[in-house]
Amino acid sequence: MKPHEIELTARAIADVQLPDGAIPWERGRHADPWNHVEAAMGLDIGGLHDEARRAYEWLARIQEPEGGWFAAYLDGEVLDPSSDANFCAYIAAGVWHHYLVTEDEDFLRVMWPTVESAIDNVLTLQRPDGSIAWARDEDGRPWPGALLTSSSCIYLSLRAALSVAGVLEKERSEWLLAGRSLKRAVAHDPLAFENRERYSMDWYYPVLAGAVTGAAATRRLRGEWHRFVVGGWGSLCVLGRPWVTTGETAELIIACEIAGLHREARLLWSWLPRLRDEDGMYWTGMNHPGGELWPYEKTTWSAGSILLAADVSRGGPTKDLFRR
Repeated sequence: MKPHEIELTARAIADVQLPDGAIPWERGRHADPWNHVEAAMGLDIGGLHDEARRAYEWLARIQEPEGGWFAAYLDGEVLDPSSDANFCAYIAAGVWHHYLVTEDEDFLRVMWPTVESAIDNVLTLQRPDGSIAWARDEDGRPWPGALLTSSSCIYLSLRAALSVAGVLEKERSEWLLAGRSLKRAVAHDPLAFENRERYSMDWYYPVLAGAVTGAAATRRLRGEWHRFVVGGWGSLCVLGRPWVTTGETAELIIACEIAGLHREARLLWSWLPRLRDEDGMYWTGMNHPGGELWPYEKTTWSAGSILLAADVSRGGPTKDLFRR
Protein backbone atom coordinates (compact mmCIF):
# COMPACT_ATOMS: atom_id res chain seq x y z
CA MET A 1 0.00 0.00 0.00
CA LYS A 2 1.12 3.52 -0.73
CA PRO A 3 1.29 6.07 2.12
CA HIS A 4 -1.78 7.97 0.94
CA GLU A 5 -3.75 4.70 0.78
CA ILE A 6 -2.74 3.85 4.35
CA GLU A 7 -3.83 7.29 5.53
CA LEU A 8 -7.17 7.06 3.72
CA THR A 9 -7.94 3.65 5.22
CA ALA A 10 -7.00 4.76 8.75
CA ARG A 11 -9.21 7.83 8.44
CA ALA A 12 -12.07 5.65 7.22
CA ILE A 13 -11.78 3.64 10.44
CA ALA A 14 -11.71 6.86 12.49
CA ASP A 15 -14.90 8.02 10.78
CA VAL A 16 -16.70 5.02 12.29
CA GLN A 17 -15.27 5.46 15.80
CA LEU A 18 -17.85 6.60 18.35
CA PRO A 19 -17.41 9.59 20.68
CA ASP A 20 -16.73 7.27 23.65
CA GLY A 21 -13.84 5.64 21.76
CA ALA A 22 -15.53 2.40 20.74
CA ILE A 23 -14.96 1.18 17.18
CA PRO A 24 -17.94 -0.84 15.93
CA TRP A 25 -17.77 -3.16 12.94
CA GLU A 26 -19.65 -0.56 10.88
CA ARG A 27 -21.85 2.43 11.68
CA GLY A 28 -24.84 1.23 13.67
CA ARG A 29 -23.39 -2.21 14.39
CA HIS A 30 -21.87 -3.74 17.50
CA ALA A 31 -18.31 -3.57 18.81
CA ASP A 32 -16.38 -6.49 20.26
CA PRO A 33 -13.05 -6.30 22.12
CA TRP A 34 -10.93 -8.22 19.59
CA ASN A 35 -12.06 -6.50 16.41
CA HIS A 36 -12.07 -3.16 18.22
CA VAL A 37 -8.35 -3.64 19.02
CA GLU A 38 -7.60 -4.74 15.45
CA ALA A 39 -9.12 -1.50 14.18
CA ALA A 40 -7.32 0.56 16.84
CA MET A 41 -3.97 -0.83 15.72
CA GLY A 42 -4.87 0.29 12.22
CA LEU A 43 -5.42 3.81 13.51
CA ASP A 44 -1.89 3.87 14.93
CA ILE A 45 -0.41 2.68 11.65
CA GLY A 46 -2.16 5.57 9.92
CA GLY A 47 -0.74 8.06 12.41
CA LEU A 48 -4.02 8.62 14.30
CA HIS A 49 -2.51 8.05 17.73
CA ASP A 50 -5.01 10.10 19.73
CA GLU A 51 -7.88 8.12 18.24
CA ALA A 52 -6.09 4.85 18.99
CA ARG A 53 -5.49 5.90 22.58
CA ARG A 54 -9.17 6.75 23.00
CA ALA A 55 -9.99 3.25 21.77
CA TYR A 56 -7.85 1.64 24.46
CA GLU A 57 -9.19 3.99 27.13
CA TRP A 58 -12.71 2.84 26.24
CA LEU A 59 -11.73 -0.76 26.94
CA ALA A 60 -10.13 0.22 30.24
CA ARG A 61 -13.31 2.01 31.34
CA ILE A 62 -15.66 -0.88 30.61
CA GLN A 63 -13.44 -3.72 31.86
CA GLU A 64 -15.25 -6.03 34.24
CA PRO A 65 -13.95 -6.34 37.83
CA GLU A 66 -12.56 -9.82 37.20
CA GLY A 67 -10.51 -8.53 34.26
CA GLY A 68 -12.54 -9.56 31.23
CA TRP A 69 -15.00 -8.08 28.77
CA PHE A 70 -18.25 -9.28 27.31
CA ALA A 71 -18.32 -10.57 23.76
CA ALA A 72 -20.26 -7.69 22.18
CA TYR A 73 -21.53 -4.18 22.94
CA LEU A 74 -24.08 -1.98 21.17
CA ASP A 75 -24.89 1.62 22.03
CA GLY A 76 -23.17 1.34 25.40
CA GLU A 77 -25.07 -1.81 26.40
CA VAL A 78 -23.97 -5.44 26.59
CA LEU A 79 -25.23 -7.28 23.52
CA ASP A 80 -23.64 -10.70 24.19
CA PRO A 81 -22.98 -11.54 27.88
CA SER A 82 -20.60 -14.43 27.17
CA SER A 83 -16.85 -13.82 27.33
CA ASP A 84 -14.29 -14.92 24.72
CA ALA A 85 -10.81 -15.53 26.18
CA ASN A 86 -9.03 -14.44 23.02
CA PHE A 87 -11.09 -11.25 22.88
CA CYS A 88 -10.03 -10.45 26.44
CA ALA A 89 -6.33 -11.18 25.95
CA TYR A 90 -5.96 -9.11 22.77
CA ILE A 91 -5.82 -5.82 24.69
CA ALA A 92 -2.18 -6.71 25.51
CA ALA A 93 -1.29 -6.97 21.82
CA GLY A 94 -2.92 -3.62 21.13
CA VAL A 95 -1.27 -1.82 24.04
CA TRP A 96 2.17 -3.18 23.12
CA HIS A 97 1.61 -2.23 19.48
CA HIS A 98 0.72 1.33 20.47
CA TYR A 99 4.00 1.54 22.37
CA LEU A 100 5.98 0.12 19.45
CA VAL A 101 4.54 2.82 17.19
CA THR A 102 4.62 5.78 19.59
CA GLU A 103 7.29 4.86 22.21
CA ASP A 104 4.91 6.31 24.80
CA GLU A 105 5.97 4.68 28.06
CA ASP A 106 3.46 6.71 30.07
CA PHE A 107 0.71 4.98 28.08
CA LEU A 108 2.07 1.60 29.16
CA ARG A 109 1.95 2.67 32.81
CA VAL A 110 -1.62 3.90 32.50
CA MET A 111 -2.75 0.71 30.75
CA TRP A 112 -0.75 -1.75 32.86
CA PRO A 113 -3.54 -2.49 35.40
CA THR A 114 -5.92 -3.22 32.53
CA VAL A 115 -3.45 -5.53 30.78
CA GLU A 116 -2.43 -7.27 34.00
CA SER A 117 -6.00 -7.95 35.05
CA ALA A 118 -6.97 -9.17 31.57
CA ILE A 119 -4.09 -11.64 31.28
CA ASP A 120 -4.57 -12.97 34.82
CA ASN A 121 -8.24 -13.51 34.02
CA VAL A 122 -7.53 -15.36 30.77
CA LEU A 123 -4.92 -17.63 32.36
CA THR A 124 -7.51 -18.94 34.81
CA LEU A 125 -8.87 -20.76 31.74
CA GLN A 126 -5.60 -22.60 31.01
CA ARG A 127 -6.05 -26.36 30.94
CA PRO A 128 -3.58 -29.03 32.15
CA ASP A 129 -2.39 -29.62 28.57
CA GLY A 130 -1.47 -25.92 28.19
CA SER A 131 -4.33 -24.91 25.92
CA ILE A 132 -6.82 -22.18 26.88
CA ALA A 133 -10.56 -22.83 27.06
CA TRP A 134 -11.88 -20.48 24.46
CA ALA A 135 -14.82 -18.87 26.29
CA ARG A 136 -17.07 -18.57 29.32
CA ASP A 137 -20.85 -18.63 28.98
CA GLU A 138 -23.06 -15.90 30.39
CA ASP A 139 -23.02 -17.66 33.78
CA GLY A 140 -19.21 -17.69 33.86
CA ARG A 141 -18.80 -21.41 33.15
CA PRO A 142 -15.74 -22.27 30.99
CA TRP A 143 -16.29 -23.85 27.61
CA PRO A 144 -15.16 -27.50 27.81
CA GLY A 145 -12.89 -27.27 24.75
CA ALA A 146 -10.09 -25.15 23.31
CA LEU A 147 -9.61 -23.74 19.80
CA LEU A 148 -6.24 -23.70 18.09
CA THR A 149 -6.70 -20.26 16.53
CA SER A 150 -7.86 -18.77 19.83
CA SER A 151 -5.01 -20.29 21.85
CA SER A 152 -2.49 -19.23 19.20
CA CYS A 153 -3.64 -15.62 19.34
CA ILE A 154 -3.65 -15.70 23.14
CA TYR A 155 -0.02 -16.81 22.92
CA LEU A 156 0.71 -13.72 20.81
CA SER A 157 -1.08 -11.53 23.36
CA LEU A 158 0.76 -13.16 26.26
CA ARG A 159 4.09 -12.46 24.57
CA ALA A 160 3.00 -8.83 24.18
CA ALA A 161 1.97 -8.66 27.84
CA LEU A 162 5.38 -9.98 28.88
CA SER A 163 6.99 -7.29 26.72
CA VAL A 164 4.94 -4.61 28.48
CA ALA A 165 5.95 -6.09 31.83
CA GLY A 166 9.59 -6.03 30.75
CA VAL A 167 9.56 -2.33 29.90
CA LEU A 168 7.86 -1.52 33.19
CA GLU A 169 10.18 -3.86 35.14
CA LYS A 170 7.31 -6.01 36.39
CA GLU A 171 8.25 -9.60 37.20
CA ARG A 172 5.66 -12.07 35.91
CA SER A 173 7.35 -15.48 35.93
CA GLU A 174 3.95 -17.23 36.11
CA TRP A 175 3.05 -15.69 32.74
CA LEU A 176 6.30 -16.94 31.28
CA LEU A 177 5.62 -20.49 32.48
CA ALA A 178 2.04 -20.32 31.18
CA GLY A 179 3.35 -19.13 27.82
CA ARG A 180 5.79 -22.01 27.52
CA SER A 181 3.04 -24.51 28.24
CA LEU A 182 0.70 -22.79 25.80
CA LYS A 183 3.34 -22.76 23.06
CA ARG A 184 3.96 -26.50 23.47
CA ALA A 185 0.26 -27.19 23.05
CA VAL A 186 -0.10 -24.96 19.98
CA ALA A 187 3.04 -26.22 18.26
CA HIS A 188 2.99 -29.90 19.16
CA ASP A 189 -0.37 -31.11 20.50
CA PRO A 190 -3.17 -30.93 17.91
CA LEU A 191 -5.34 -33.24 20.02
CA ALA A 192 -5.55 -30.51 22.68
CA PHE A 193 -7.93 -28.60 20.41
CA GLU A 194 -11.31 -29.06 18.80
CA ASN A 195 -11.01 -30.20 15.20
CA ARG A 196 -11.46 -27.17 12.96
CA GLU A 197 -9.00 -28.08 10.22
CA ARG A 198 -11.42 -26.76 7.60
CA TYR A 199 -10.72 -23.21 8.74
CA SER A 200 -7.70 -21.47 7.27
CA MET A 201 -6.93 -19.69 10.54
CA ASP A 202 -6.04 -23.02 12.17
CA TRP A 203 -3.48 -23.44 9.39
CA TYR A 204 -1.58 -20.16 9.61
CA TYR A 205 -2.25 -18.79 13.11
CA PRO A 206 0.38 -20.88 14.92
CA VAL A 207 2.92 -19.24 12.57
CA LEU A 208 1.38 -15.77 12.83
CA ALA A 209 1.47 -15.97 16.63
CA GLY A 210 5.09 -17.08 16.79
CA ALA A 211 4.45 -20.52 18.28
CA VAL A 212 5.71 -22.29 15.14
CA THR A 213 8.88 -20.79 13.71
CA GLY A 214 11.83 -21.45 11.40
CA ALA A 215 11.74 -24.38 9.02
CA ALA A 216 8.60 -25.75 10.70
CA ALA A 217 6.76 -22.53 9.89
CA THR A 218 7.82 -22.66 6.26
CA ARG A 219 6.73 -26.29 5.96
CA ARG A 220 3.39 -25.56 7.57
CA LEU A 221 2.54 -22.65 5.27
CA ARG A 222 3.74 -24.29 2.07
CA GLY A 223 2.21 -27.63 2.95
CA GLU A 224 -1.38 -26.37 3.01
CA TRP A 225 -1.07 -23.48 0.55
CA HIS A 226 -2.80 -25.41 -2.25
CA ARG A 227 -5.80 -26.15 -0.03
CA PHE A 228 -6.54 -22.67 1.26
CA VAL A 229 -5.20 -20.20 -1.30
CA VAL A 230 -7.16 -19.51 -4.50
CA GLY A 231 -4.86 -18.20 -7.21
CA GLY A 232 -5.77 -14.67 -8.29
CA TRP A 233 -8.13 -14.21 -5.35
CA GLY A 234 -6.68 -14.78 -1.87
CA SER A 235 -7.19 -17.02 1.14
CA LEU A 236 -10.34 -18.98 1.76
CA CYS A 237 -11.99 -18.61 5.12
CA VAL A 238 -13.15 -22.23 5.24
CA LEU A 239 -12.72 -25.20 2.94
CA GLY A 240 -15.76 -26.16 0.90
CA ARG A 241 -17.01 -22.61 0.47
CA PRO A 242 -16.02 -20.39 -2.48
CA TRP A 243 -15.34 -17.40 -0.23
CA VAL A 244 -12.05 -15.49 -0.02
CA THR A 245 -11.76 -12.87 2.70
CA THR A 246 -9.78 -9.72 3.38
CA GLY A 247 -8.99 -10.61 7.00
CA GLU A 248 -7.66 -14.09 6.33
CA THR A 249 -5.65 -12.93 3.33
CA ALA A 250 -4.10 -10.03 5.27
CA GLU A 251 -3.21 -12.24 8.22
CA LEU A 252 -1.71 -14.83 5.89
CA ILE A 253 0.47 -12.07 4.43
CA ILE A 254 1.80 -11.36 7.92
CA ALA A 255 2.45 -15.06 8.56
CA CYS A 256 4.33 -15.31 5.25
CA GLU A 257 6.41 -12.23 5.96
CA ILE A 258 7.55 -13.37 9.40
CA ALA A 259 8.26 -16.86 8.03
CA GLY A 260 10.43 -15.40 5.26
CA LEU A 261 8.03 -16.25 2.43
CA HIS A 262 8.20 -12.77 0.92
CA ARG A 263 7.37 -13.86 -2.63
CA GLU A 264 4.14 -15.46 -1.44
CA ALA A 265 3.29 -12.33 0.55
CA ARG A 266 3.75 -10.12 -2.52
CA LEU A 267 1.57 -12.47 -4.54
CA LEU A 268 -1.26 -12.19 -2.01
CA TRP A 269 -0.92 -8.41 -2.02
CA SER A 270 -1.34 -8.35 -5.79
CA TRP A 271 -4.80 -9.91 -5.44
CA LEU A 272 -6.22 -7.63 -2.75
CA PRO A 273 -7.08 -4.45 -4.71
CA ARG A 274 -10.34 -5.99 -5.93
CA LEU A 275 -11.55 -5.95 -2.29
CA ARG A 276 -10.68 -2.28 -1.71
CA ASP A 277 -13.38 0.36 -2.10
CA GLU A 278 -12.76 3.94 -3.17
CA ASP A 279 -13.34 5.22 0.39
CA GLY A 280 -10.29 3.25 1.61
CA MET A 281 -12.28 0.53 3.33
CA TYR A 282 -12.18 -3.14 2.37
CA TRP A 283 -15.05 -5.50 1.72
CA THR A 284 -15.11 -8.44 4.12
CA GLY A 285 -15.08 -11.03 1.37
CA MET A 286 -15.95 -12.09 -2.12
CA ASN A 287 -17.19 -15.28 -3.71
CA HIS A 288 -15.18 -16.76 -6.55
CA PRO A 289 -15.17 -17.16 -9.47
CA GLY A 290 -18.18 -14.88 -9.91
CA GLY A 291 -16.81 -12.02 -7.84
CA GLU A 292 -19.98 -11.37 -5.80
CA LEU A 293 -19.37 -9.45 -2.59
CA TRP A 294 -20.49 -11.35 0.51
CA PRO A 295 -21.47 -10.25 3.02
CA TYR A 296 -22.19 -6.76 1.76
CA GLU A 297 -20.17 -5.01 4.45
CA LYS A 298 -16.94 -3.06 4.90
CA THR A 299 -15.78 -3.65 8.46
CA THR A 300 -13.31 -1.63 10.48
CA TRP A 301 -11.49 -4.79 11.52
CA SER A 302 -10.97 -5.83 7.89
CA ALA A 303 -9.38 -2.44 7.29
CA GLY A 304 -7.30 -2.83 10.44
CA SER A 305 -5.98 -6.22 9.33
CA ILE A 306 -4.92 -4.74 6.00
CA LEU A 307 -3.04 -1.91 7.71
CA LEU A 308 -1.24 -4.37 9.98
CA ALA A 309 -0.16 -6.40 6.96
CA ALA A 310 0.96 -3.26 5.14
CA ASP A 311 3.12 -2.16 8.06
CA VAL A 312 4.70 -5.59 8.43
CA SER A 313 5.44 -5.76 4.69
CA ARG A 314 7.16 -2.38 4.73
CA GLY A 315 9.22 -3.34 7.82
CA GLY A 316 7.37 -1.01 10.17
CA PRO A 317 7.11 -1.32 13.96
CA THR A 318 4.19 -3.76 13.65
CA LYS A 319 6.69 -6.41 12.60
CA ASP A 320 8.10 -6.37 16.14
CA LEU A 321 4.65 -7.33 17.47
CA PHE A 322 4.85 -10.63 15.61
CA ARG A 323 8.56 -11.34 15.86
CA ARG A 324 9.76 -13.77 18.51
